[in-house]
Amino acid sequence: MLKNIPAIIPPELLKLMSEMGHGDEMVLADGNFPAASHAQRLIRCDGLGTVELLEAILTLYPLDTYAERPAAVMQVVKGDQVVPIIWEDYRRLILDHEGITDPFDHEERFAFYERASRAYAIIATGERAQYANLILKKGVIFPDTDPPQAQKAELY
Repeated sequence: MLKNIPAIIPPELLKLMSEMGHGDEMVLADGNFPAASHAQRLIRCDGLGTVELLEAILTLYPLDTYAERPAAVMQVVKGDQVVPIIWEDYRRLILDHEGITDPFDHEERFAFYERASRAYAIIATGERAQYANLILKKGVIFPDTDPPQAQKAELY
């Protein structure tokens, strides 16, 4: 057991997020996304929704502040009468955790699939909302301005 790790993050996802480097991308895929056929690495979280999983991920995973937009959603296909209200949940969580007000690129459907196939990993969720797919670009952790306590201690 570990402290302060959201319980809904499976060990495989925790390991994957630790392996990822600056600029690597992760896809949170809804239940309709062809995750298995597009993934280099696939983690199944079928019992979870994307909003609850995103909230847990953002407690550990920094977004890329050097990118113009560190996240991407799939554009609504012309003719679909869908308003993806789930995007507002994503926007709120990213604002709360990262302070980013305009986080999304909007990718055409097949461009989104192509980008997803190049991602470090795809996390398949059980999300039922349409257009709930989300790509997250990993950022860096900046060192604290104060050195760690161990470095402050005087040697004797």
